Amino acid sequence: MFTSKVNHVSDVISIRVSKKLKRDLEELNINYSDKVREYLEELVRKEKLKRELDNARKIREEIKTTVTPSADLIREDRDASS
Repeated sequence: MFTSKVNHVSDVISIRVSKKLKRDLEELNINYSDKVREYLEELVRKEKLKRELDNARKIREEIKTTVTPSADLIREDRDASS
């Protein structure tokens, strides 16, 4: 039987928060490491999407300036046939 081993490599990110905030998080049993991880994953997803949309807009603008409108092409073809 074949088995594969996946190594999930991770880094540590540390932040400073006030003692009060940390105490409040602990008192409320908030798993802040999971919450921060989820937030950062969502932030990265949104930023990647924003980057892709910006790239698509740039490509679209380039196409608009380099492509002849279809109405002009049709008109030119009709004029050439006359």
